Amino acid sequence: MKILLVAVNAKYIHSNLAVYSLRGFNQENKDKIEIVEYTINNQMEDILQGIYKKKPDVIAFSCYIWNIEMIHRVARELRKVLPEVPIWFGGPEVSYNPEEQLQFRSYLTGIMVGEGEETFKELVNFYIGREAGEKEHSLSSIAGIVFRDCDSIVVNQKRAPLPLSQIPFPYEDMEGMEHKIIYYESSRGCPYSCSYCLSSIDKGIRLRDIELVKKELQYFIDHNVPQVKFIDRTFNCNHEHAMAVWQYIYEHDNGITNFHFEISADLLREDEIQLIRKFRKGLIQLEIGVQSINPETISAIHRKMNLDKLAYAVTEVHKGENIHQHLDLIAGLPYEDYNSFRKSFNYVYELKPDQLQLGFLKVLKGSCMMEESEKYGIVYQDEAPYEVLFTKWLPYSKTMELKKVEEMVEVYYNSGQFTMTIPYLLHFFETPFDFYKKLGDYYEAEGLDLVSHSRIGRYEILREFCIQNQIGEVKTVEELMVYDLYIRENMKSTPPFAIQTKVEKEWIQNFYREEEKLHRLLPEYKEYNHKQISRMTHIEHFSVNLEKAVTEGITEKKQEYILFFYKNRNPLNNQGNVVRITENF
Repeated sequence: MKILLVAVNAKYIHSNLAVYSLRGFNQENKDKIEIVEYTINNQMEDILQGIYKKKPDVIAFSCYIWNIEMIHRVARELRKVLPEVPIWFGGPEVSYNPEEQLQFRSYLTGIMVGEGEETFKELVNFYIGREAGEKEHSLSSIAGIVFRDCDSIVVNQKRAPLPLSQIPFPYEDMEGMEHKIIYYESSRGCPYSCSYCLSSIDKGIRLRDIELVKKELQYFIDHNVPQVKFIDRTFNCNHEHAMAVWQYIYEHDNGITNFHFEISADLLREDEIQLIRKFRKGLIQLEIGVQSINPETISAIHRKMNLDKLAYAVTEVHKGENIHQHLDLIAGLPYEDYNSFRKSFNYVYELKPDQLQLGFLKVLKGSCMMEESEKYGIVYQDEAPYEVLFTKWLPYSKTMELKKVEEMVEVYYNSGQFTMTIPYLLHFFETPFDFYKKLGDYYEAEGLDLVSHSRIGRYEILREFCIQNQIGEVKTVEELMVYDLYIRENMKSTPPFAIQTKVEKEWIQNFYREEEKLHRLLPEYKEYNHKQISRMTHIEHFSVNLEKAVTEGITEKKQEYILFFYKNRNPLNNQGNVVRITENF
């Protein structure tokens, strides 16, 4: 007997906690359960062939909003090549209307509804028992499933949720996980009722025993896992639990592992903020959902949020310069028109997050938002990811405008590649939103939104945008771009706008020959000679005051050489380091 658990992840670096948890709960039969993981970027036929070659007796797919279309395509063809093999679906994407899905999808045997650990275990026992000729096993006795029985569809009773501590730790070893994000949960459910979120369906929250959590965190720490992503919906809703976890990872930090948490920033207490500010730079990341600052919108989506407390917490954490903060906005919510979203965007942007995620409402099956979509005039895509097209307040033409802003923010802000140039350019616009909007319009007008671009290409486009629209001083823009380029990478080829003069080249060559002074300036490179250091670092001459350009938007002359080096990069943004030679040499 071979039961195949199939995960189709969004990216190769992702892993699927669900399938590992399902197998982990089946300790006595785990040798009969095999996990295979693909990505949505794989060809459908490759997934089909891979599953077929495994010769499974039962196939179970883990279904989410990002993979459901691919899974349907694969399952449809699997039914043709493996006509006798039962095909089961489970996961949040199929738990809402399982009867309807079975009615219109003849290739499906059944659907596991809700949490699946116990359900899958009983399903495994059923198929093993049936293979052994045991007649006492029956699908009708398994809670939490909907299945096809000849020409009828049978809906079994719902499955009661498990105490979370009864679920075994899903990761028996880290083989094959070396370069993947590890997902982990210390709680299920959410105390809030945000109408766009499926977690609002689960009333209340179940915590995993904290001693178990500590033991499992130590396992990740001992294995030097690069990143552990907590999937707890609001990690800090229980302060005692959150503090215990944060205190533990602080005291047992291995200097490598990063932990990602989704939190409500307005719930952060002063003692939590003070603890967080002690952390190693890069020990944790915080993802914070703001969604909107429009009071009508916040009320309509049943969200509880104290905006002043949120802003205070984000600002205080930011002061520590040791935590990556990722703030989310959602376009397409009730009462949020174009102008009010602009206000939300500018408010969040001024909080200086490391990343600003401009997302679009996904009207999830089974969510309160789906039930209220007609009331709010929310029209969305029929197929996953069920993204909003327009609402009473936001016409489709404005949705398209926001899409352009989203793309520009992703390229020019979230990439972290323009940390000097963009702040300078913002001085010439009323708000940050207006800058990204105008840049997006430029991309569209020039047909640049239809083709891919290299990293240098993005800089050249931004430079040309500034020239054509007479934004800032060209020389200042160019020098800030040079700084942004080399703080990230020791460029192998010089960009067209950064050609050094003969005098500058000679000065730099002479500087590198002063090996003793060079080692004093760069103790990290003491084991290297001056020729090696010249290849591993980079020096640029600047003629404008970069700091004043960024902070005040003015162009002031200032002659200086800056040395860029790349050891001990900043773990928050992967930037290198600089030494101002004229001040230190």
